[in-house]
Amino acid sequence: MSEQKEPVTMRSLERAIDVLEVLEDAGRALRLVDIADRAGLHVATTQRLLGVLEGRGRVERDGKNYRAGVNLIFGAHAYLTTSPLVAASRPVLQELAERTGLTASLFVRTGAHRAVVARVHGLRPLRYELPIGAKLPLHLGAGKTLAADLTPAELTHLLDQVGPMTDAEGRTISPEAFLADLGNIKHQGFQVAVNERQLGSLSVSAPVRSSQSGAVVAAITIGAASEDVSDDEISGLSIEVRRAASAVIVP
Repeated sequence: MSEQKEPVTMRSLERAIDVLEVLEDAGRALRLVDIADRAGLHVATTQRLLGVLEGRGRVERDGKNYRAGVNLIFGAHAYLTTSPLVAASRPVLQELAERTGLTASLFVRTGAHRAVVARVHGLRPLRYELPIGAKLPLHLGAGKTLAADLTPAELTHLLDQVGPMTDAEGRTISPEAFLADLGNIKHQGFQVAVNERQLGSLSVSAPVRSSQSGAVVAAITIGAASEDVSDDEISGLSIEVRRAASAVIVP
């Protein structure tokens, strides 16, 4: 490939990823013009990209609408089966779910969001759907355990991306209150969230750190309906979650 063609090829790749991310974020089928508008691309360019992606099974078309294609599952499966972090967390999540009776999950950060990459259900299951691969906000619930390790510059960028913040009860969260929460989480080494992202939910989270750099690479969380967990249980649960997080050994 010539040096002249390489930047053009790279830009086409970036645009294709932009289109896929639009479809991921939408969570439903979109018209061509809507995809182009959200991706910031010309309609003709978007149509060409969709044609290529459709041919590779990464996009599916239903009449005039487009949605994410089934072949994207193969990439997700490859990540889940080859990630050292996911592999190291599975036995730890299993033990945590057995010891607490609660659903144990592993989250990783991706930009201004977090994703569920592993889960083991406990005897007291969640009362809402939270599938593997779900994209959730970083500024609510267990996401704050991940956000607490961000640099000041990264936090400023996150706040710019998120904009006005509210929790599941409709309460406004000021940037000052958000940053104060992160400071508390960093100081105590765990987080308890009630009714933040989902009404009627409670979660206890702790950071998983790299054994080499000490940086936060994930968060382990146990979650349940808030009415299923008493105030007296929370202290013991925080100990269990921190123990589990420290048991996940990754580079």
